[in-house]
Amino acid sequence: MDSLVIFYILLFTIAFLYASVGHGGASGYLALMALYSITPDVMKPTALLLNLFVSLTAFFQFYRGGHFIWKIFLPFALASVPLAFAGGLITIDPFIYKKILGLLLLIPIIRFLFFHTYLVTEPRRPDTFLSLFIGAAIGFLSGLIGIGGGILLSPVLLLLKWTDMKQTAAISALFIFVNSLSGLGGQFAKGIHFTANMYIYVVIAFAGGILGAYFGALRFRHIVLQYLLSVVLMVAAYKLLLTTA
Repeated sequence: MDSLVIFYILLFTIAFLYASVGHGGASGYLALMALYSITPDVMKPTALLLNLFVSLTAFFQFYRGGHFIWKIFLPFALASVPLAFAGGLITIDPFIYKKILGLLLLIPIIRFLFFHTYLVTEPRRPDTFLSLFIGAAIGFLSGLIGIGGGILLSPVLLLLKWTDMKQTAAISALFIFVNSLSGLGGQFAKGIHFTANMYIYVVIAFAGGILGAYFGALRFRHIVLQYLLSVVLMVAAYKLLLTTA
């Protein structure tokens, strides 16, 4: 099968699976682009742009299901958005970028392998100051690396037991959207690069995001896809961390 066709299939699958748990998919898109040796100056804005379409689609589906909580979302967003913009202004050495990305890819691997059945039966009351600190840290990393931050926020929300799975998905989806928009704004301010196939990427990711968010809101189980995506992320993390390619 042609390598470009495989790329498109994996892009659709990543968007589908990430949207099903309220994520935009940037870490997956970055992993996929890393496997295809796309340069970081193209990877970052591309992942953020795809994030906008997929995360907003996921948010609408989970919001319609009544899972979104504004008072939990706002402190995270208020701290993260300005720092995502600042992170988007920074250009780091490609070697360092790949190592940081490789480490961050370990988080979604853990998320998909071990948190798909994580239950929070009695959510605890969130701490506003801790939310601001976490939001600021995730926001800066989001803009710097080109992710929306949901893959970092959702395990935190679940481990702190502030939200259940569906609430986590709803909050993460909008968090990703605002951070991706802010980070993309920072990159526009310094100059930005997209691939010639960007319109195709957007259509494929958007289609995957619509289906993923719909089935995710209906409690669709897709454990096999999660394992397959984890393998893709592992290969990408290995390439980024342990090779010079």
